Amino acid sequence: MKFTFDREKMLAAFQPAASVAPSRSPKPILQCVKMIGTENDAILMATDTEVGIRVSVEGVSIEVPGNIVLPVDLFGNILRESSDDQLTVVVDGAEIKVTGGSSNYSLPSQNADEFPDVQSVEGDASIQIAAGLFGELVKRTIFATDNESSRYALGGVLLETEGNNLIAVGTDGRRLAKMQGPVEISGDVRLGESSTIVPTRSMNLIARALGDPDSVVQIIPKDNQLAFKTESVTLTSRLVEGRFPKWKDVFPSRTDGSKIELTAGTVYGRLRQASIVANDESRGITFTFSDGTLAMDATAAERGQSHTEMPIAYAGKEVGVSLDHRYVEHFLRVLDSEAGFTFDLEGSQAAVLLSTDDGYSYVIMPLARDR
Repeated sequence: MKFTFDREKMLAAFQPAASVAPSRSPKPILQCVKMIGTENDAILMATDTEVGIRVSVEGVSIEVPGNIVLPVDLFGNILRESSDDQLTVVVDGAEIKVTGGSSNYSLPSQNADEFPDVQSVEGDASIQIAAGLFGELVKRTIFATDNESSRYALGGVLLETEGNNLIAVGTDGRRLAKMQGPVEISGDVRLGESSTIVPTRSMNLIARALGDPDSVVQIIPKDNQLAFKTESVTLTSRLVEGRFPKWKDVFPSRTDGSKIELTAGTVYGRLRQASIVANDESRGITFTFSDGTLAMDATAAERGQSHTEMPIAYAGKEVGVSLDHRYVEHFLRVLDSEAGFTFDLEGSQAAVLLSTDDGYSYVIMPLARDR
């Protein structure tokens, strides 16, 4: 096999493929990226047996078609460190020779036929969603998942369809994040029923590989997998086995509560100040809403106390709740600093609901006020 390629374009395609390859594996060949070169195109593929990816590469001239297995660490470093715009790769027996205008390398070669196949995915039934919106669904839910849970299948993001909306849900049992947005559905596609759970790692990989936020992502169900497909990338993932909790039951249903409108950046700054004295044993921050003021207080043994205040548009009765400051920070960090959100609370013992007007909701269970 022999081919010449544009180094920057190859690097852009190689990085998402390499991110799927495991850093350690009992099968060393999985720590590589396989390239298939034909007269018409060049495809990179990688897998860890749970997730598989196919990436089409632009700027490649195939002189001798064939297959090659490229070691992720060595070939990736060549792509990053080389100063040559064009590089040529030749497979010569047990060696891979990489040549540029100012450098050349000789790398070990493996049998490309031993690499597990990552098949392309086609289907008339699919969900189409804007890549930018899908990225937001991932970013706003993935931090709430729990890979250590043995009771429920919490080590991933649940995807459900409801009408023409796609809903993503992540939870660890102490807080729950939900984001939804509009999609187009072709054919008979239904996701949900507490079983379409995509592993956390897969969702991270998909989000990083999306590219242009204005592009379209196709979600295609296949057996016990989901495929996520853009114009240049196809990523397939096995689903998490097990059942997801009945997440709709978690959302508070009340009429006698306080709903306060706040700005993410301002609250985040004050929360960071209040959490300076917090530690692993005492993570609670008490949020107290009174006439025109939000106060945040923290106390930790051997670390002291903190108190911060900020003006707010609130004229109701005084109400307070203690929350794990990390959980609140996670919500605020995925929002723009100027974004507005609603802080919905009923009292010190009831769940708190944080929400935005673009389909994002976040439920946090309270801590005991004496923490």
